[in-house]
Amino acid sequence: MGERPGPAEAAHYNHALMTISEERSRRPVEDRLEELRGKRAEAELAGGKQAIAKQHERGKLTARERIAKLLDADSFVETDQLVRHRSHGFGIENKRPLSDAVVTGWGTIDGRKVFVFAQDFTVFGGSLGEVMGEKICKIMDLALQTGAPVIGLNDSGGARIQEGAASLAGYGYIFDRNVRSSGVIPQISAIMGPCAGGAVYSPAMTDFTFMVSETSHMFITGPEVIRAVTGEAVTQEELGGAMSHASKSGVAHFVAADDEDCLRQVRYLMSFLPSNNFESPPYFPPTDDPMRFCDELLELLPESPNQPYDMHQVISSIFDDGEFFEVHPHWGQNLLCGFSRLAGHPVGIVANQPQVLAGCLDITSSTKGGRFVRFCDAFNIPLVTFVDVPGFLPGTEQEYGGIIRHGSKLLYAFSEATVPRMTVITRKAYGGAYVVMNSKHIRSDVSFAWPSAQIAVMGAEGAVNIIQRKEIAGAEDADAKRSELIADYETRFSNPYIAAERGYVDDVIEPQTTRRRLVQSLEMLRSKRETIPQRKHGNIPL
Repeated sequence: MGERPGPAEAAHYNHALMTISEERSRRPVEDRLEELRGKRAEAELAGGKQAIAKQHERGKLTARERIAKLLDADSFVETDQLVRHRSHGFGIENKRPLSDAVVTGWGTIDGRKVFVFAQDFTVFGGSLGEVMGEKICKIMDLALQTGAPVIGLNDSGGARIQEGAASLAGYGYIFDRNVRSSGVIPQISAIMGPCAGGAVYSPAMTDFTFMVSETSHMFITGPEVIRAVTGEAVTQEELGGAMSHASKSGVAHFVAADDEDCLRQVRYLMSFLPSNNFESPPYFPPTDDPMRFCDELLELLPESPNQPYDMHQVISSIFDDGEFFEVHPHWGQNLLCGFSRLAGHPVGIVANQPQVLAGCLDITSSTKGGRFVRFCDAFNIPLVTFVDVPGFLPGTEQEYGGIIRHGSKLLYAFSEATVPRMTVITRKAYGGAYVVMNSKHIRSDVSFAWPSAQIAVMGAEGAVNIIQRKEIAGAEDADAKRSELIADYETRFSNPYIAAERGYVDDVIEPQTTRRRLVQSLEMLRSKRETIPQRKHGNIPL
């Protein structure tokens, strides 16, 4: 047996062993890091360069490019990047790209947290499978739990056929979260490619839907199925293109020229919205004098009450910097809805448009207005209403189509709303349509009328023809008598003062003072608190 090493030799020997061990352990760590980096690079090119090139050829950005343009620079934090599907059959087990067909995570827009998922058309055509559904649901759950908006960028061929029932279940789980999040956090959908079959119902349940002109499409059944079943020939663009849904179906709230324009519009919309239903909408210090006069309004109204004018001009004159982000500008154009700012505070605007159908309410505009009012109420956005309405649109088409039921939607929405509510009657305010348009009788907080306001059951000519028909019939000159009686009715009733005497309007104001009076009223109402009877929910006339 040899001699045992001394203390100095033992120390040297131990040091040598530690050095060898460190070198051996360092190499595996570096290898592991390289492996991780390789996987991340693989995930970022999940569909492959060829598929990405095809996406660009279609005039579309990739999922990751869209997220980069939507969010603030370098703010995106990705989740589940290394997820793979676990399905078998039809050869799908041989292709298992990292991240699957959706990119998920969170980031900021103007410094405010949002959650986002972007379907990746370069992977399986963006089709939804089990794992993809799980990724989206995870993001939606985090958004709800942390009280932040969720934005979905849709570009998908629909359910992943190879995964069968599992892909259908994924849609169901997403729909359930859409409903649970409704009225709690803003939900925004951008359709930036195909969206067909059951996939369309998730965007339909979100608060606002954007579509991109010519590159996005939505439909339950495609043109081929329609042709086979009904014999009707229709193109994809005619059936489910952006303008079809923006002007005919009302599914699309906004239309964008291209992907970049769409993402800019989403960012702009977010500047008006709070993060959740417990917060107030974001305030921006105004650059427009809150107390300025709007002298141009004095020349706006035509001399004849039967001549139209553009309500857009009223809005641009009164609100900060003429800003108005119109919702549904191509659908239900007889009623304007959209967002503006008043002394830096976001407000929702609902206004009759005399240039279209004389400003009458109809089925489409009532549905449009009702949903917009309910959104504003859910997210603490004050409402400003401009009234110039001669009534509900008459005709059998409207009656058979259910104008009674649909008109009730707008009435229900205003009556239900507890946010600050202000009304300005600019001209006609006739009949039940006047009552529906956020009148004092359904608890508008502040109601103003311009001197040109006409608050009555109906217009002078119609009223005289009904209540004084015998007097007209017995006159020697019926036409002259009718004109005399109409003039008398207009003098007595086509003004705001009888309503003001009864307190049905709070004040008759000069048009040029409208901005400052609304600013003062909004400041007064900012502390408004209103409780409603405890209930599970009301039963809106859907």
